[in-house]
Amino acid sequence: MDRDEARPAATLRLVVVLGCLAAFAPLAVDMYLPAWPAIQRTLDSSASAVQLTLTAFLLGIAAGQLLAGPLSDRLGRRRPLLLGVAGFVAASALCAAAPSIAGLVLLRFVQGLAGGAGIAVGRAVVRDLGSGDDAARNFSLLILINNIGPIIAPVVGGQLLHVTDWRGIFVVLAVVALVLLVVAARVIPETLTQGARTTGGLGAMGAALREVGSDRAFLGYAISSGLAFSAMLAYIAGSSFVLQDIYDVSPQAFGAFFALNGLGLVVVTTINGRLIGRLTPRTLLLTGMVMTSAGAAILAVAVAAGDAPVGAILPAFFLIVASMGLVQPNSTTLAMAPHPHVAGSASALLGVLQSSGGALVAPLVGIAGTGSAVPLAVIIAGLVGGAWLALLLTRAAHRVPVEAPSAV
Repeated sequence: MDRDEARPAATLRLVVVLGCLAAFAPLAVDMYLPAWPAIQRTLDSSASAVQLTLTAFLLGIAAGQLLAGPLSDRLGRRRPLLLGVAGFVAASALCAAAPSIAGLVLLRFVQGLAGGAGIAVGRAVVRDLGSGDDAARNFSLLILINNIGPIIAPVVGGQLLHVTDWRGIFVVLAVVALVLLVVAARVIPETLTQGARTTGGLGAMGAALREVGSDRAFLGYAISSGLAFSAMLAYIAGSSFVLQDIYDVSPQAFGAFFALNGLGLVVVTTINGRLIGRLTPRTLLLTGMVMTSAGAAILAVAVAAGDAPVGAILPAFFLIVASMGLVQPNSTTLAMAPHPHVAGSASALLGVLQSSGGALVAPLVGIAGTGSAVPLAVIIAGLVGGAWLALLLTRAAHRVPVEAPSAV
């Protein structure tokens, strides 16, 4: 019997819903990407100012996870999760009415703050459900569902621009979030028993975060995956202007290219789920890092050539995005495995290290304006190099046996 079929239907349904909630981040990022030039014109702002809306959202995601993760260790998973989703509904509706670029930046931060709960608490719930290969498969499924967002979001966003403006995109986000809030309230149970919850106030929450943050191996996997993830976010922040302004790609064609990359991400994530149990999570992680490095190298060569056609740029973007199907689930499994008793705090810190890096690099890709892809290529190459260096922290660390000892 197939492993997925052998998993209880209730667990599959729960992980699917959690994946949809975690997809708030890619939906809220990718869905409005085709509208960035329109936002720039409507709100009379610069390209860098529009990119700050992404920075604000990612900082909000980081802060939201840092708040919701430890809270879920103390209060249980369900309440922080549902409150976060409700906040995302309200913030999305307010983004649609933003009167200025400054207002949109502020509201995007609030939107991210609320959306962070679905990401941090969702990972903690998956960790509550099991460990070892079961946890690895559940994380792979969680991220698979999450990664469907990059396929549909830019296509939907580009098509919505035929019938509405960028404000309508945020209205659609609010409606989608409202539907998921109703589903989550019905489907998601409390997975953290009263006896397993942390006690104490802010000091206890801080102690849990310090425990996780003092684990060298956790930091190595988290920082490495965060830098690799930031490379993908740099692509997200820069690809709209690179493809549309430099290569004159239409918003609809850009959405199609973006969706193709998202499809590659889903395919690789699916393959990862099938390989768990045959190959160790660390081996799969390293394979993903090789793919990311290949994409960064191809992009650097194409940009250095100066007059490379768009066909030389697209394969690099594809590898950078698709490789996250191996990097994300396996780094998450390896980082969180030793910390089941503070899974919310571990999930929060993991998410902060992922989101904050992307928030810092997003404005930098537009530092030379919209006429050059050089900053994007340099930033991605630097992030991938840093990710490899961070993995050195994990080499000598003692790990919980989520994989074969010889592979650690």
